[in-house]
Amino acid sequence: MTAVPRPRVAPPAAVAALPSLGRACAGELVGAYILAFFGCGSVLSAVITGAQVGLWQVAVVWGFGISLAIYATAAASGAHLNPSVTLSVALRRRDTFPAARVLPYWGAQLAGAFLAAATLYACFAPFIARFEAAHHLVRGQPGSQLSAMVFGEYGPNPAVFGTAPATLALLSPFAVMLIEALGTAILHFFIFALVDRRNRDAPGANMAPFFIGFSVAVIISVLAPLTQAGLNPARDLGPRLFALLAGWGSIALPGPNGVWWAYIVGPFLGGPLGATLYDLLIRATPASEEQSVVYAATPRVDTARIAAHPERRGLP
Repeated sequence: MTAVPRPRVAPPAAVAALPSLGRACAGELVGAYILAFFGCGSVLSAVITGAQVGLWQVAVVWGFGISLAIYATAAASGAHLNPSVTLSVALRRRDTFPAARVLPYWGAQLAGAFLAAATLYACFAPFIARFEAAHHLVRGQPGSQLSAMVFGEYGPNPAVFGTAPATLALLSPFAVMLIEALGTAILHFFIFALVDRRNRDAPGANMAPFFIGFSVAVIISVLAPLTQAGLNPARDLGPRLFALLAGWGSIALPGPNGVWWAYIVGPFLGGPLGATLYDLLIRATPASEEQSVVYAATPRVDTARIAAHPERRGLP
């Protein structure tokens, strides 16, 4: 009896051991610190000192800061650096990220962003006070969101539209929430596409952090004039809590129009939506079959042989 060859089945993927929770949280804290230090720092230097020229320069610093943070900490924690990313991963990639890690990650991310705000304040405190004096701002009073915006975020953007009561009426907190949800949905769509191992056109692990940072930069360029484009609950709430303690009071929290919640709810709604849309619309192969997907190499064309023997074109 002739043996019938059995079809080759791809071996199951090797499952890498999760880093310890302590190491992972340390990675998230350090990564969120780097992200907020360069991100909030770019806003601070632009608003307080005029060092940045135009929104794109601020956006580029944000983007590179995020890329560097991912490169530095991904091995320890996966470099979520954003509570909405952690939520999306927990919901859409349950087989790779335990739900029990969600709250510890959120705490580490919030702590990292808070510490970054404290560091920036220690560096720039006299210059912030000088800026407030030059613009006749009383910290904690209406209008002082023009200096508080270097920590927390406000919609409409005070640096673009000012702080008059009529300006605040341009965007309700609900509208700010929807814009933040939109921006975060777009960001998570890109993140899930860039790190998808079955996406043959993705840049690969070495370049994915760069393009994630670049994605943030282009989103900031479009949405920051409206809401400052937070896209990250820890990035907003951590520095906002520091601003509350540093004298901005109710201008920091809840904000002049009670807008603070929009920067929390918007990303938490939009992030999982963007990740889900990527999975449903683009990611066709089930996750369980991921390791069996192999893209055939493009055959090499022997142009010399074809030129020498044109009659054998198309033959082996």
